[in-house]
Amino acid sequence: MAEIVNLNRFRKNAAKAEARAAADANAVKFGRTKAQKVLEEAQAEKARAVLDASKRERPDTEP
Repeated sequence: MAEIVNLNRFRKNAAKAEARAAADANAVKFGRTKAQKVLEEAQAEKARAVLDASKRERPDTEP
């Protein structure tokens, strides 16, 4: 005789596995730790400061 299978449980397990796979993919795609976010923000701020410091102002010329 065949073993009785609960189809609702099978569907739920399949849905959980699919959701877990999607969550893992999003974590790889979008996820960053707090330390990484802070580091990237500090690097961006430093780059803005260096760029602002190296700008030359144009003299205003009137015709």
